Amino acid sequence: MTTDTVTTIGGTLVQHGRVSDRIYVMHLSPRDLPGILDDLDGLAQRERYTKIFAKVPASALPLFLARGYVVEARVPRFFRGREDGCFASKFLDRKRRQESADTAGVLAAVREKAGDARPAGLPPGWKYSVATEDDADDLAALYGEVFATYPFPIADAGYLRETMAGDYRYFSVRTADGRLAAASSAEIYPDDENIEMTDFAVHPDFRGRNLSGYLLSRMEEEMWAAGMKTAFTIARALSYSINITFARAGYAWAGTLVNNTNICGGFESMNVWYRPLAG
Repeated sequence: MTTDTVTTIGGTLVQHGRVSDRIYVMHLSPRDLPGILDDLDGLAQRERYTKIFAKVPASALPLFLARGYVVEARVPRFFRGREDGCFASKFLDRKRRQESADTAGVLAAVREKAGDARPAGLPPGWKYSVATEDDADDLAALYGEVFATYPFPIADAGYLRETMAGDYRYFSVRTADGRLAAASSAEIYPDDENIEMTDFAVHPDFRGRNLSGYLLSRMEEEMWAAGMKTAFTIARALSYSINITFARAGYAWAGTLVNNTNICGGFESMNVWYRPLAG
């Protein structure tokens, strides 16, 4: 599975590469402003990327808007439970900005059932756990089977072990006989006091059991206990199942990132969903 690169520019964490043909500012260091804007433009020009998108505090948004960015999603109290956050994007190719799929139709269908909460539980003998390094091989195998392409190298057991040692937590559901049925992860941003609920994968043999919904509820418990203020996700806009999982769990739609990510074999738009965990 080919993936993009995660690196730093100054104190700002970014991902970029050919797979998703973009730059993603994962964590913006305010100390890098305004110079980071020139750095991002220069990197995009050198590599001929067609999109830059960034998670930006509302206080810094005017600097990005002045440089041609547009707001594709907005999350109230995203940073430390106090300051709004914006997903600001700069399109460097007009074709990248044109939505061709019926993402609005999926979103409308999902919103109709947003209040239709489903109880989440496991069959007798099945077990939920926070994954450890011993689970990395099984996790990588599951991710490799479910995702033909992915923006991060989650089909690499070495990468999973490395991120487990940092600000990632992985979660798993196993059957009574020990098979890995489903997995997910929480990407923790401790300085921002928010977490991305991500990397949901259910083995084809075990779909239709609301395992993603179960994982999400347990993840929220873990992250609330860790003091995180806001949970969010960046979900495939054409996937009814993952969007309904978050809608049913009480998450609010923040916006759609157009042609944002190369996942499952092609470029797709992504929906941002969020939910306050405290206060």
